[in-house]
Amino acid sequence: MKPAAIGAQHRYSIATGPEHTAEAFGNTGVPVVGTPALIGFLETAADRCLRPFYELKEGSVGTLVEIVHLAPALKGATIEARAELVAIDGRRHRFAVKALHGDTPLMTGIHERVVVDLERFLARLADAGKD
Repeated sequence: MKPAAIGAQHRYSIATGPEHTAEAFGNTGVPVVGTPALIGFLETAADRCLRPFYELKEGSVGTLVEIVHLAPALKGATIEARAELVAIDGRRHRFAVKALHGDTPLMTGIHERVVVDLERFLARLADAGKD
């Protein structure tokens, strides 16, 4: 991996739909953007923040999510997920993350990702499935 800089940031925007609701994740009767979807948006923002620093065959996987869900947003809302790189420890990268709907903070917290060699990572999974 090329050296990443503390303070690197990425913003990811998405117009939500029915597939992003709490209802779609099994919480019947709750048509708001679900916690799992918001976490996914935050992970996407963090991964995309790292992409310019990947070497050939590298990617990252999420290893930690510590979040607070602050407010709801109805399906159809456009969500902006933000990630800022705040710490690096070897292959481990820690991000301050935030999801917003307009000026309303929906979620805030910390997310960590580890940079991996994707071929080796996926090969280990394939080997594990042979048991």
